[in-house]
Amino acid sequence: MRPWNKNAFGAHFGGSLYAMTDPFYVLMLMPQLGDQYYVWDKSADIDYIKPGKGVVYAEFHINEAMVDDIINNTASGEKYLPEYSVVVKDKQGDVVAQLNRTLYVRKKKRHR
Repeated sequence: MRPWNKNAFGAHFGGSLYAMTDPFYVLMLMPQLGDQYYVWDKSADIDYIKPGKGVVYAEFHINEAMVDDIINNTASGEKYLPEYSVVVKDKQGDVVAQLNRTLYVRKKKRHR
């Protein structure tokens, strides 16, 4: 936590918790899918569970089943909007926020 991301109550500013989860699923999936796909963030929602103070962190996981799911659902050239959950925790492991992130994935026209 820094002065520029602390709110009036001494906790992490909610927008900072939201933003800290923004690019990771896209950045993790792009090398898995290659340049044949568009992979963008589409939307997200956040549920603030408790004030986050001090160090907070989030874990992101991509597995083969997730990549296969995307490939199967975009094979015909249609867009696919997979949803992934992210949990932000504090140093003690308590949940600070729960997010649901929706991506936009589509196979590029020249690769359909």
